[in-house]
Amino acid sequence: METPAAERLRLTEIFLSVQGEARAVGWPTVFVRLTGCPLRCQYCDTAYAFHGGEWWEIDTILAEVARHGVRHVCVTGGEPLAQKRCLKLLEALCDAGYEVSLETSGALDIAGVDPRVSRVVDLKTPGSKEMHRNLLSNLPLLTAHDQVKFVICDRADYEWARAMVAEHAIAGRCDVLFSPSQSELAPRDLADWIIADRLPVRFQLQLHKVLWGDTPGK
Repeated sequence: METPAAERLRLTEIFLSVQGEARAVGWPTVFVRLTGCPLRCQYCDTAYAFHGGEWWEIDTILAEVARHGVRHVCVTGGEPLAQKRCLKLLEALCDAGYEVSLETSGALDIAGVDPRVSRVVDLKTPGSKEMHRNLLSNLPLLTAHDQVKFVICDRADYEWARAMVAEHAIAGRCDVLFSPSQSELAPRDLADWIIADRLPVRFQLQLHKVLWGDTPGK
């Protein structure tokens, strides 16, 4: 008998690596990459997840995650929340006892995400070419368990992100992460700007790219 669609998601890949970003950086982590994304950020490094993929039953996903034998799980994409059944997967992972994070673009409603999940919300800067997709109604929903990320392409992006952090008091709600867009902004420049302004944000590099470059599945 075919599994009901309500129990399946379309996945691009599941793999074990080191978390390269956000609060759990450095931890061995299983990444569950869902297929599909309604955004087209100009710097996207996972465009291979826009299309294709294979249907997986949620129970099969849980079994594959368990096979890797680590505590941290990151559900990512693409844009994972573009598949409504992502919410059920997140709940199932939490019920199984994992430390779960969700990497989301900030363009879709996060209200239905299980509160045990750390929501890493990527607010899109002008340089992303998708700033108009930001769902600002997500910001009041953020808690200390969540994180907000800005990918900074240039000084104009930095000024915009700095203003957003101040205007919406984001640093008082959760951790704020500033990352330089690879090949567009020198990491040292971004670090210098943050230090000069004493911003209440965390500078970060993508550790997985330092270690393995742009290799998919790493």
